[in-house]
Amino acid sequence: MRGVDLGYFLRRVSMFFLIIFVAASFNFMIPRMAPGNPIGAITSRMAQASAGIEQGQAMFEAYRERFGLNDPLYVQYFKYLWNSVRLDFGESLSAYPASVWEIIQPAIGWTIGLVATSVIITFVLGVAVGALLAWKGTPKIIQAVLPFTMIWAVLPYYLLALLLLYAFAFTTGVLPMSGAYPPGMAREWNWEFIVGVARHAVLPALSIILSSLGLWALTMRGLMVNTIGEDYMLLAEAKGLPPRRILWWYAVRNAIPPQMAHLAIALGHVVSGAILVEIIFAYPGLGYQLYQSITNSDYTVIQGITLLLAMSVGLAVLIIDLIYPRLDPRVTYTAESSG
Repeated sequence: MRGVDLGYFLRRVSMFFLIIFVAASFNFMIPRMAPGNPIGAITSRMAQASAGIEQGQAMFEAYRERFGLNDPLYVQYFKYLWNSVRLDFGESLSAYPASVWEIIQPAIGWTIGLVATSVIITFVLGVAVGALLAWKGTPKIIQAVLPFTMIWAVLPYYLLALLLLYAFAFTTGVLPMSGAYPPGMAREWNWEFIVGVARHAVLPALSIILSSLGLWALTMRGLMVNTIGEDYMLLAEAKGLPPRRILWWYAVRNAIPPQMAHLAIALGHVVSGAILVEIIFAYPGLGYQLYQSITNSDYTVIQGITLLLAMSVGLAVLIIDLIYPRLDPRVTYTAESSG
């Protein structure tokens, strides 16, 4: 791209792959450093439930051979890295012979829908609330009410989720307590199914939005305070432009780009919070599937989900970092001549 330093682009892409490599390496080592033996636990349960305890050792050895656990550690490591490059996470330990992809693929769409919707709503509301709090022309009644939107920021995702669950599902029954759509409903794209999905997503999304809104609003308010004193703002006022146009077209427009950098930083926090929220509401996304996999000691599914989440957050940060100079012309990554 014209005006963009190719060296910067290559460094950012290289850093992305380095982050994924480090995440994959930790993903490989941590389960093997943890106490306990998932293969042994699973085969013991299967042997006791079917052929008896005497068959446990034979099943244990068969599973170790099938999952390559008899190979030297360095061989397992390089096989794991190669399979990760191909997005091949192997078979599930607890649901063998089902593959990890067969287990986590249905959950990906639910998590993307929940996180994407929540982030977009939070971003828009945070920008609007922060801008109105800093703008001197905001009516007094609005300035008095808006600070209450930041009260929930002191509560973590899971605690706010429990409060919302108690208030709107357990006590009043206004909204459903768990799941992603009404039980027994066919997954067909009709109006009834869409309404059911929307009702089930309200509480999980609301817990993420309310917990994040305050920080976004405070950040936007600080950016607005700095923007209002710029020369182009004074010039816009001197030209007699309408206050509403000055607010949204000059102040907010120039204060938003730094929020994109904040978005890149906050993505990891939002994803981790969404995982806990999905567990509380039994929302069938990656977070709830991760909880189920931990309960079943299904390390291959755990590794697949955690690596996929790391890759997703890293890719989103990379994209934001690369397009940021296009959003804010004041920031450029151009090659400087050495002479």
